[in-house]
Amino acid sequence: MLADDFRDFLRQVPFRPFRVTLTDGRYYDVKHPELPLVGFSVVELVFPDVARRVTVALSHVMQIEYLATAQN
Repeated sequence: MLADDFRDFLRQVPFRPFRVTLTDGRYYDVKHPELPLVGFSVVELVFPDVARRVTVALSHVMQIEYLATAQN
């Protein structure tokens, strides 16, 4: 995945929470557009509620899908 592709999900108006699935099967839910920090080849996912950061190579992002909401 390219950094610009990842940023497109963050720029949705209104923002829609999404799940990032990695090639090894791990997944992370992005619930706020300001929490991922997107670099050229990596993204740092920040989870302040549990004081955790995860750095992921964009080459390991297998899929991004929107999370179901009450309206869907």
